[in-house]
Amino acid sequence: MPDMSPAELKERFTRDLPGSLAPERAKPQPSNGHAAEPPAKGKKGEEGPPDLLATKDVVVLAERIPDVAAYVRDTLGYEFLSNLTAVDYFGDGVIELVYHFLHLEGGAPLVIKTRVPRERAMVPSITPFWPGADLQEREAFDLYGVDFPGHPNLTRVYMWDEFEGFPMRKDFPKQGDKYLGDGDEV
Repeated sequence: MPDMSPAELKERFTRDLPGSLAPERAKPQPSNGHAAEPPAKGKKGEEGPPDLLATKDVVVLAERIPDVAAYVRDTLGYEFLSNLTAVDYFGDGVIELVYHFLHLEGGAPLVIKTRVPRERAMVPSITPFWPGADLQEREAFDLYGVDFPGHPNLTRVYMWDEFEGFPMRKDFPKQGDKYLGDGDEV
C-alpha cells in the first residue's frame, strides 16, 4: 500500500464518505475584518500561543468513526489498529482521539483523529469490527472518561471500580489522595 498523504485521504473521504470530515478550524480574524497576516518572527514568545488543535491530519466527525474505520480496513486495506489514544485539550474543552492504522505490508501509519467535547466525550465503539480496539477503548474510558457506545465490556481497566474521576484529564487533582486518610501511612 503506498503512503497516503492527509490531503489525499481527505479527498477520498470527501468522495467516498461524504459528510465524514469535521469542519476545518476557522483561522482567527483581526477586528478590522481583513485576513490575518502571519505573525512576524521576533523574540521568543512574541508569536502568540500556538493553536494546539491546528493539524494537517484527517479529523472526522465522532459519529462517523465506525464508517471511517470500516472504510480504512475494507477499501484501503489497513489490517491493524496499532494505537488508539486520547489527548485532553483542557483549554479548548476538547478530548481528541487519535487512531493509528497500519498496513501489514509496510508503509506509514494512517492517522485519523476525532474530537469531542469534554462534557460529553462520546465516540461510537469500533470494537465490534476491530477487536483490537477493545482494550484501547477501555483505557480511554478509564483514564479520560470517553464513553464508547456499542462496546461489549466498557469497564475500568487500570483504576478500581469505586475510583472517581479520570486521572489523565488535565483538571484531575495532582495532590492529595482522598482514598488515604490523614493518619494513614503509605
